[in-house]
Amino acid sequence: MARRKAPQKRCQGALNDSSDSKNDEQSAGEATGRSHCQARRQKMAVHKKRYLKFVVFLLPVVLAGVYSGTSLPVWTMRAKAQREDLTWASAAEKKMLRNLHTFLTEHTQNLHLLLEEVAQLGVEISSLKKERQELNQAALELASEIYVGRSDWALKSSGATIDMQRTSKTYDCKENWVCRVLWFFRTPNPPDTILQPDVSPENCWPLQGHQGQVVIRLPARVHLTAVSVQHIYKEVSPSGTVTSAPRDIAVFGVNADREEETLLGMFVYNVEKEAIQTFLLKDTHRAFSHIKLIVESNWGNTAYTCIYRVQVHGKMAKPENLN
Repeated sequence: MARRKAPQKRCQGALNDSSDSKNDEQSAGEATGRSHCQARRQKMAVHKKRYLKFVVFLLPVVLAGVYSGTSLPVWTMRAKAQREDLTWASAAEKKMLRNLHTFLTEHTQNLHLLLEEVAQLGVEISSLKKERQELNQAALELASEIYVGRSDWALKSSGATIDMQRTSKTYDCKENWVCRVLWFFRTPNPPDTILQPDVSPENCWPLQGHQGQVVIRLPARVHLTAVSVQHIYKEVSPSGTVTSAPRDIAVFGVNADREEETLLGMFVYNVEKEAIQTFLLKDTHRAFSHIKLIVESNWGNTAYTCIYRVQVHGKMAKPENLN
């Protein structure tokens, strides 16, 4: 400041000196001095403006520096806290992402397993549906076989008859006077009684003695599968006993054309069980036109053996097997 004001004073002194000696000295360098002073004044004005601009520009910087100097620790602490918060948040986010990735991986694996199980279940369901259809078909076939196989081929109304020449005699009670008195008003039931469905008490065929046989002529050639023998229960027997019921029975298939007999089975009729009992026969893959039942013993009656009904089960032979 002092240096910049000194030229101004020198210029002013030169003006004063020039004023005092204005009358004495009139020289050509006076105008030049004045011009020089004016130029210096203009230059000083320009420097003042630049100085003011610099001060105006520097003042905010200084104030900002002062403010920064006082608030820098706060900003540093805040930045550090924010950095720590960001670090914690980043770690938590990474952990959450890892957990999410693990969760998604496990559930994806479980989903694949479930999809495989669903596919396997679909295959099993399809297999079960197929098996059910096969079982239904087999059940229908079995029911048809049972219905056909259990049809009664020894039914008089269907054409079955008794071969009297090879059948045992009917019981004759002439030797027993009590029997003659009781049977005076009635005749003994014939052998074809066993071919009819009426099994009311005393409506049986009494064969002579405790042993005997009956040969049934079937209405067609039949592949025999079973035979049913029926008696009455003890509770409904007029005598109160069932000693006349057959016990040991043998069954034969008979080919009348060649007089050939084939043993199909031997059975025991148990009076303690059901009144009608069915016995399965041996499969010989042959069809027979006759069936023969041999009663080898009964349950204690030595005079006669009562048979209420005989049913023959099987399948009719195909036309190509008829001959």
